[in-house]
Amino acid sequence: MHKVLVIHGPNLNRLGQRDPLQYGTGTLKELECALLGLAAELGVVLETFQSNYEGKLIDVIQTTDAHGIVINPGALTHYSYSLRDALADFHGPVLEAHLSNIHAREPFRQHSVIADVAKGQISGLGFNSYLLALRAVVALLTEEI
Repeated sequence: MHKVLVIHGPNLNRLGQRDPLQYGTGTLKELECALLGLAAELGVVLETFQSNYEGKLIDVIQTTDAHGIVINPGALTHYSYSLRDALADFHGPVLEAHLSNIHAREPFRQHSVIADVAKGQISGLGFNSYLLALRAVVALLTEEI
């Protein structure tokens, strides 16, 4: 059975409270419940991790036994080369997910240093960005796409 790690970066612990116009009103717990439900439907094991600390995110990537990763690096998307390098060393598919459309936001948010090591990027669809990314990782793991 495949295992997928979903990583939530800085400030995502504040979902439902932080800028609901950009990020919606759903909480991190609600997002993780939706992901767990989809994972069960898809027949995969799901592990989730959230941290506001770059080093902790890197540590979990370097020590995971997951086969694929869905990651929303938060603001680290735009400047964390160390996070990018950890993802580049990961052995399975990586999908980048963002609740808001980073390409329609402030200029500094429009570039991702993670994009070139990810199989794909899904943004702007709220919780559905994560759900679609999970479906894509599972499809890649089962060679459906």
